[in-house]
Amino acid sequence: MSGLNKKRVLEILSRSNGDDKVSMYCDRALSTLILLNLLAVSLESIDQLSTQYGFLFWAFELFSVTIFGCEYILRIWSSDANIDRKTESSAKSRFGYIFSFTGLIDLIAILPSILPLFLGQMDLRWLRVLRLVRLLKISHYSTALEDLISAIREERNAFGAALYLFCIALFVSSALMYVVEHEVQPENFSSIPTTMWWSMITLTTVGYGDVSPMTSLGKLVGAATAIMGICVVALLTGIVATAFANQVARRKDIFEAEIVHALADGIISQEEHERIKQMQTDLGLSDEHAKALIELLSERGTAKTD
Repeated sequence: MSGLNKKRVLEILSRSNGDDKVSMYCDRALSTLILLNLLAVSLESIDQLSTQYGFLFWAFELFSVTIFGCEYILRIWSSDANIDRKTESSAKSRFGYIFSFTGLIDLIAILPSILPLFLGQMDLRWLRVLRLVRLLKISHYSTALEDLISAIREERNAFGAALYLFCIALFVSSALMYVVEHEVQPENFSSIPTTMWWSMITLTTVGYGDVSPMTSLGKLVGAATAIMGICVVALLTGIVATAFANQVARRKDIFEAEIVHALADGIISQEEHERIKQMQTDLGLSDEHAKALIELLSERGTAKTD
């Protein structure tokens, strides 16, 4: 009975597959609470609002930490619900969650309210920054961050090459600008490391109005740096965008392969249906899209058989 309860708790706390209303409402409630926390942290940084509504902010923080703390404990308790007892222990499964990315984020989400109990008074600005980390708890309900990291990992060689070009442009432009502008603006271009700030913001096409070249050679170097920045940033953006698109396409291919495998015997079992439904949720596909895809692949399988 305890195992069944754990499995149900894990299903509720996990990303909803669309059919489980309780899990869906839980996802929405926790996501809403996370967003409200971000709003509260931002508003609390305004001294006037913090002074006038300090008690309300404190009460809301206490409520939020209680909910997040209960969620964290339940996730640890239920994390061993789906393990194979023959190959993995409950302790290993729980430690696996605790030290995972999402597990650490869940812990950091409640730390700002716990740390003052052990360390005494702390700088509120740092506590607010820690509370903003709660935004990453959305990772429980979205694969966007996971997809981005996987995409960069897949294209790490191309991404590393683009970063290498960026570093070359950064050092070369910093050195040249230091040489041509140091005598005219010794306070702004006092050294190559100091000049790197100007090069960084110019290469990233942000621009910085307080520091600009005054000599003709300096303006030429500045123009060349800006052009190089556009090229390098466009290259990095293209690599990440292409890798991200390939990652999504690859997952859709896996989804189709899973459907084909399930249809191999002509019948989709309950276990296969649940696995397909979970993959559908991860990909963000609608029920209509998934149903149409299953029907299309089923017809293709039938046609091949005939």
